[in-house]
Amino acid sequence: MAARPTPLDRENSWQVIEQQRRGIADLLADLSPREWEHPSLCAGWRVRDVAAHLAMTPSPPPGGIMITTGLRARGDYNRFVDLLARRYSEQPVDQLVSSLRDHAATRRIPRLTNYRNVLMDTMVHGQDIAIPLGRTLAVPPEAAAAATAHAATLGRPVFDRHRLRGIRLRATDIDWCHGAGLEVRGPIAALLLLVTGRTARLHDLAGEGLAPLTERLVIT
Repeated sequence: MAARPTPLDRENSWQVIEQQRRGIADLLADLSPREWEHPSLCAGWRVRDVAAHLAMTPSPPPGGIMITTGLRARGDYNRFVDLLARRYSEQPVDQLVSSLRDHAATRRIPRLTNYRNVLMDTMVHGQDIAIPLGRTLAVPPEAAAAATAHAATLGRPVFDRHRLRGIRLRATDIDWCHGAGLEVRGPIAALLLLVTGRTARLHDLAGEGLAPLTERLVIT
């Protein structure tokens, strides 16, 4: 029988974020030079770029770099994030690992975001690194449920707000569901990846809503 997830408050969220950062740092520390250059699940980013993005969150660049990068991005949020990550990724890989580990417990976040975004971002990007490398990085089901519920509410510039219209998500490993309509069911970690635009765990999902939702994600 599926277990009912415990509501995740701010304190519990930060604890999970810290645990995920430490787990990601341990995984990264074991990579070969070739694996650092391997494509991640995050479109256009290598493992190295994802690691840089994660390391940069609790330790953002100076304001001058942020302003300059913002001007280069010309108001495009996704390009802004991409430019920052690629710049940060030029650091030695051991420095990226140590930065992520040293700041694992840091609760400092960039402006215009919040801990819910950081929780979602950290767990999803951890999978972006682990899955294509054939590694395993566990995520707590209750935290994955909280992140999936949050991701489902996000619109532009991150996601298409209407992508889940007419879709009911149902986890099979915990007592969690979201929305109404054609069902997509499976482990909550696989649902989290799907809701955030990743198709790497489609084989773990089922339901009559899977095909139309996947098509929307590919199109958008």
